[in-house]
Amino acid sequence: MTETRSSLLDLASMASYGAAIAGRLRAGDVVALTGGLGAGKTTLARAILAALGHEGEVPSPTFTIIETYDSPPLRLAAVHADFYRLDDPAELAEIGLDDYREGAVLLAEWPDHAGGFAHEPGCLSITLEPVGESGEGGRIAIARGGADWVGRMP
Repeated sequence: MTETRSSLLDLASMASYGAAIAGRLRAGDVVALTGGLGAGKTTLARAILAALGHEGEVPSPTFTIIETYDSPPLRLAAVHADFYRLDDPAELAEIGLDDYREGAVLLAEWPDHAGGFAHEPGCLSITLEPVGESGEGGRIAIARGGADWVGRMP
């Protein structure tokens, strides 16, 4: 498993990191975003969606669990999911996650609540850690790529 570390000092660096990820994404990939509340998971997901071509608001999927984005206008279809409210990974079948994922990229917040995706070769796991007590120094993004990410890590 390949690992990279990136320093994200502000929103501009978060946006450029999201664009770097978006430029390397392929259909079927998963970007699994972990970190505490307020770590920047949704902000990074929004940056990736914007770089894929989404214009306008990106609501947090905290309550809907899944938000979908079509291609076109996006370069790739995308599913933005927030699994925080799941009590059991078995709930994914009820939601129909596999149907949404067909031919799309999955941006997954709180992936551990869904049983995790790190076992998938197309999974890019990103842990966002605040720098400083309250994140005043930005974030460190620790990215670990599955086998399909060799040679295309952000």
